Amino acid sequence: MTVKKKMGRPPEDTSPVMVRMSNDMIKEIDAFRRIAEDLPTRPEVIRRAVAEYLQRHGRG
Repeated sequence: MTVKKKMGRPPEDTSPVMVRMSNDMIKEIDAFRRIAEDLPTRPEVIRRAVAEYLQRHGRG
């Protein structure tokens, strides 16, 4: 049985960002999630991708 972790209140130094994506892009995100060891959520995949992009470009 999988234990669901409690979400709780988000950190105060964060803000929500709403984005609209094509169905093809969402399918690619989901495909990536399935091969990741920890099965991240869609938002977590997007956070990781943005963090990696910023790090590669000297901004994060």
